[in-house]
Amino acid sequence: MSWRRAQALADLGERLLARERAAVAPALNLVDDRRPEARQEATALLAGLEETVLFGGARRIGLTGAPGAGKSTLLGALVQRLRSRGQTVGVIAVDPSSQRTGGALLGDRMRVRSGSADPGVFIRSLAARDQLGGLAEAARASVTIVAAAFDVVLVETVGVGQSEGEVVDLVDTLVYVAQPGAGDLLQCMKAGILELPDVVAVNKADLGPVAERTANELMAGAGLGERTTEWVPPVVLVSAQEGTGLDEFESALDDHVESLGPNGLQERRRRGRDASVRVSLERRYGSHGLAAWGGHAKLEARLAEAQDRSGFALAAVLGLEIEAALRGGGSDL
Repeated sequence: MSWRRAQALADLGERLLARERAAVAPALNLVDDRRPEARQEATALLAGLEETVLFGGARRIGLTGAPGAGKSTLLGALVQRLRSRGQTVGVIAVDPSSQRTGGALLGDRMRVRSGSADPGVFIRSLAARDQLGGLAEAARASVTIVAAAFDVVLVETVGVGQSEGEVVDLVDTLVYVAQPGAGDLLQCMKAGILELPDVVAVNKADLGPVAERTANELMAGAGLGERTTEWVPPVVLVSAQEGTGLDEFESALDDHVESLGPNGLQERRRRGRDASVRVSLERRYGSHGLAAWGGHAKLEARLAEAQDRSGFALAAVLGLEIEAALRGGGSDL
C-alpha cells in the first residue's frame, strides 16, 4: 500500500471517529469491495477503528424473526423514539439476494421511510448472498463502520435459520420479533435458535387474543433453551403500527444490557470478536487448513493471547499463518 493511500485511509478513519456522516458511505463501499487490494485496505481501516474503540462504542441491537412479523415496522418505531431523544442511528438491513444480480432485493426503499430524510439516520442494505439464514458476510464490517459514526446501530436480518445465530455475535441485545398465530415457538425449536434471543417482542398486539396466546406460548418456552447466564428473555407485547407497548419494549432492552453487569458488555463483544475470527478462518480454509496449522486448540490459545486485538487484524494474521502451513512452511508470522 502506498504512503498516499495509507494516509487517505487514516484520514477516512479519523473522519468516521469524528462522526462525519459523509465518510460512512465510502467506508462501507470499501469493505464491500471484493478485490484483493481493496481487502487489504479494508482490513487496515477496520482494524484501526476496532482497536481505537476496543469493545466500546455505539450500542448495537439486532432484530430477527420470520418474514412478515413486522421487523421493519418495529425498527422504524424504535428509530423514531431514539431520534426523539437526540440519538443518531445507523441501520444495517440484511436483505434477500437477487438470484440474477446477487444484490439486495428490497434495498433501502422499503425501510424506515420516516427516517430516510433525517440526517441523524443512516440506512444501508446488504444482500444476504449465500448465507441461508440471512446474515451477510460483510455485516460485521458494516456494523464496525456504522458504530464509529452513530450512537446506536440496529441490525435487521432477513429470516430465521441456523446461520441467523451469527447475528447474536454482532450485537449487544438480540430481539426476536414474533408474529401472532404463526407458531414461532415451534419454528424457533426447529431452527435450534431458542436460546439465542435476549428479548422477545410479539408484534401486532392489536390483534388481541391471538397475540396474547402467542406471548403466553413464548413465555412458557423462553426458559427452555440452554443459556450461559441466568437472564430469561422477557416477552413483550407491542404494536409497532399503533405505537403501543414500546415503553415496555425499550425497558426490556435496557434491562438486558444492565443484566450483563459492569464488564459484561465488553466480554460479550469480545466473545463476538472471537466467534467472527473462528467463522472467518473456517470458511476460508476449512477443517483441513486449520488442522495443517495446528487445529482449534491452537486457535483458541491465540484468541486468548490477543485479548485486546482487532478481530479483523487477527483473522488476517492467522490466515497468513495457515496459508504458510498449507504451503509447507508452518512457521508463525
